Amino acid sequence: MQRPWPGLPDSLSSVATSAMSTSTRNILHVDMDAFYATVEQRDNPELRGKAVVVGGGTNRGVVAAASYEARTFGIRSAMPMAEAVRRCPDLCRVKPRMSHYKSVSEQIFAIFREFTPTVEGLSLDEAFLDVSASVTLFGSPAEIAANIKRRIRDETSLTASVGVADNKLVAKIASDLDKPDGLTVILPEDYETRLDPLRVNVIPGIGRETLKRLTAVGIGTVRDLRLASDRDLEPIFGRFTKKTRDRASGHDERPVIPSRAEKSISAEETYDTDLVRRKQMDRELLRLAERTAGRLRKTGLAANTVHVKIRQSDFKTYTRQRSVTPPANGTDQIYSVARELLQTWLGHNPGAKIRLLGVGGSNFAPAGQADLFAQSCDQPAGPIDQAVDEIRDRFGSAAVGRARTLERY
Repeated sequence: MQRPWPGLPDSLSSVATSAMSTSTRNILHVDMDAFYATVEQRDNPELRGKAVVVGGGTNRGVVAAASYEARTFGIRSAMPMAEAVRRCPDLCRVKPRMSHYKSVSEQIFAIFREFTPTVEGLSLDEAFLDVSASVTLFGSPAEIAANIKRRIRDETSLTASVGVADNKLVAKIASDLDKPDGLTVILPEDYETRLDPLRVNVIPGIGRETLKRLTAVGIGTVRDLRLASDRDLEPIFGRFTKKTRDRASGHDERPVIPSRAEKSISAEETYDTDLVRRKQMDRELLRLAERTAGRLRKTGLAANTVHVKIRQSDFKTYTRQRSVTPPANGTDQIYSVARELLQTWLGHNPGAKIRLLGVGGSNFAPAGQADLFAQSCDQPAGPIDQAVDEIRDRFGSAAVGRARTLERY
């Protein structure tokens, strides 16, 4: 059977081709390279070759994505924007265009699904693919990975790095070993050789604080972790000690789950100046409730739970939530609950200076049909929301807004 695309590049050995295709499972982890930043560089030639970050437009925000040129300055995602600018004064800052990134992501995921229906999206730019049942049609897992990379490059002018293994853990580690534009195959018989020298924090779930504790007992590499005694590991991982050691040995039985439902829908904002007046806070809550409610309606969902996220100027972060009946996807209903949650929190934290606010919904139900003539905010969504949705669908999200969300009212 002739394959629809050319096979594996010469740089990859035939050993990978034969061995991986006979494995019980064949898993790919595809990770787009600096996705948001690379999309911006693709769309704007003036940004190419320059240090670019996508993120908040003020120094109070954080970096959402950094180009590889920016990473040479030590700039990484989630870094405070002020720190990024300090490291690179000539940094090009670009405001996020999430709807555009989502559109590009849909192109990429459509390519994935041409090779397998078993696609587990982790974010707009990252996914696991189980290609175990695809090898008879498209060749070995490594060939499939090479063809996916080629298709992405040809159709979007973007690059992806792909890891290939017989489980999700090792595939994810592999995808990060040769960035950008890499393709790394790790065979089961090579797990110890390939994984042992790596820093221990390549194992998912080992964050900064856990890394400090491991370093304190002399554990710095995956090999150290794999061979460590229970005496050293149990105080750190407790009942997860065996599972952690299994991870260090490259063992992972988790399946690729193709239809993971979204667990929450939310909107949040970090402010250049701390919010100290209640009028300011209410205005921002309404803006956030409007964004969240719009997303809920667009996906045909309503939230049984509404929550708020509050971060003070000292970075202490709080969340508060409440169940609502009926499930909500109307702006007024979500705003009303969020406002009450914030009011209760402020009662226990008088004089708080708020750096970040967020409003979200979770515990979803399918959205019901609202009564078009209802006036009560108990309706999940009313005629005003429907009119706003129609205008924004036609003219863009900035075409209309509530007067109460304006700076002066």
